[in-house]
Amino acid sequence: MSADNSPVLAPEWLAVPDDPNDLAAGVWPITAHRTGDGELNLGGVDASDLRAEFGTPLLVLDEEDARARAGEAHRAFTRAAASHGTEARVYYAGKAFLSVEVARWMIEAGLNVDVCSRGELEIALAAGVPADRIGFHGNNKLVSELVRAVEVGVGTIIVDSDVEIERLGEIASRFDAVQSVLVRVRSGVHADTHEFLATAHEDQKFGFSLPGAERAVERIREFDGLRFLGLHCHIGSQIFGVDGFRESAARVLELHARLLEGGDVPVMNLGGGFGIAYTRADEPTPIAELAGDIVAAVAEECFALGVALPALAFEPGRSIIGPSGVSLYEVGTTKAVELDGGERTYISVDGGMSDNARPALYGAQYSARLASRSGEGEPALSRVVGLHCESGDIVVDHEYLPSDVGPGDLLAVPVTGAYCAALSSNYNHTPRPPIVAVRRGAARLLVRGETLDDLLARDIAYTTEAADPEAAGEGEE
Repeated sequence: MSADNSPVLAPEWLAVPDDPNDLAAGVWPITAHRTGDGELNLGGVDASDLRAEFGTPLLVLDEEDARARAGEAHRAFTRAAASHGTEARVYYAGKAFLSVEVARWMIEAGLNVDVCSRGELEIALAAGVPADRIGFHGNNKLVSELVRAVEVGVGTIIVDSDVEIERLGEIASRFDAVQSVLVRVRSGVHADTHEFLATAHEDQKFGFSLPGAERAVERIREFDGLRFLGLHCHIGSQIFGVDGFRESAARVLELHARLLEGGDVPVMNLGGGFGIAYTRADEPTPIAELAGDIVAAVAEECFALGVALPALAFEPGRSIIGPSGVSLYEVGTTKAVELDGGERTYISVDGGMSDNARPALYGAQYSARLASRSGEGEPALSRVVGLHCESGDIVVDHEYLPSDVGPGDLLAVPVTGAYCAALSSNYNHTPRPPIVAVRRGAARLLVRGETLDDLLARDIAYTTEAADPEAAGEGEE
């Protein structure tokens, strides 16, 4: 089937490629290229060699790419802040993806680490991240999590409710500690993103309203064991441009200025959410430009209010690890589906929504390329789908792939480093895939893949009866 058969079915943003084997700049990791044989190579390792060693599905992280992006983010924000006479603290948002080694990459690049669960905290600590370089988020931190955070000396806890303030004040007193905190606020700015990714509008679970935050700070300042550092506002995720950040900062700075009347407010954290390119149609703002414009906007607003520019903090996650990841799948079946307006090829792979829930959750768009070879067929409008028993199990909704893609071929889906492994599940009792890092011609396992034995071992009846087959019949008449 050729591309000419299906123009009506393709979205406007998807252009027919001159070469359905090309690797779009800005979408693939910096080391990605095709070898002389036409095979995809990541970090100096061929895709077929990765399949042979680790199997599929497989999440591959380009270590050079991740380290480079982390370093670039650190330089961009620290230089922008320094140009206005202040400093910037850059936290890697671990919720995007976190493992012990990835945490180490971030620290070595100069970043701090942001966590939002006990599990993420323990990963960061195991990686050797100094506790005072950790920020702890969450709208419902368990008492045991707060105790652990104070006990190990977490640098900053971002408080999210009046209840949490009371709990944390008591815990700090019990440990005879002084715990630094930020207060998360909802600025009311609606980020131009998916509804579930916008986090600063009023009708949602995170943070305090601006008036509520003012009252919360008054209460924090009454505790000897709590030190108020400043305000935190995160307006959403996958945001292009700076307008939303500019407006949010202006609103939060008005409260910041009022709070200075009661004491120091040394820090303002503007969160993250910086958008990246998932397809060649996306045009994200370069991080250096983004950093410069955001810091300049905050500096201008501070000048207008007559207050000193505080230290600034940012929390990039997706923009660092997202483009570094590539998912490899093996094609199982293909079928042509005739529709009004043309024909679409459905390509089924051995993964799906269990290892990438974002298309089902947010309607996220991805791209794909044949990885084990270069295709020889004409560009054909295709949809890459998973193996799960759901019609919404779509990996790549719209893509032009060579018409000769067939069973046994490897497909690669780029920009899967963020929120794919982190959101993965065992739907349909499917084991989660392994995660490997590639660098300079070598591949090493970061997170082992699950096995069927791993999954079945959690089912008590299964494990009991497997150990004692005669017990299976007990209790039957």
